[in-house]
Amino acid sequence: MTARRINPPHLSPPAGFSHAVVASGTRVVFLAGQTALDADGKIVGATLPEQFERALTNLLAALTASGATPADLARVTVYATDVADYRAHARELGRIWREKAGRDYPAMAVVGVVRLWDEQALVELDGFAVLP
Repeated sequence: MTARRINPPHLSPPAGFSHAVVASGTRVVFLAGQTALDADGKIVGATLPEQFERALTNLLAALTASGATPADLARVTVYATDVADYRAHARELGRIWREKAGRDYPAMAVVGVVRLWDEQALVELDGFAVLP
């Protein structure tokens, strides 16, 4: 895939995301929402950063199994049950992202939700990738 990240100078400087991603390739991988579920189907982690790390690990595992890499991500949506808590942990969440997925940021959004499928889940990530 070729991905061109677009961050126009007249928009606010992006931190941990790109304003737009122009992706060209021949295959699109749609990634289902991932929470902090372990292999037994149980939510792990009591804090948002712990759950974010596990949910991102799960998303990247599905991505890798499809033959893609984090650099192939074109879009990721984060669903958070407490956006204020997400903002309070933004630096730590950014560190976790960089350690696991690098600095080729996809277009991203954080959406506040009342709850997720599993009541204990604090965060869910989904997205799509474009492959060559």
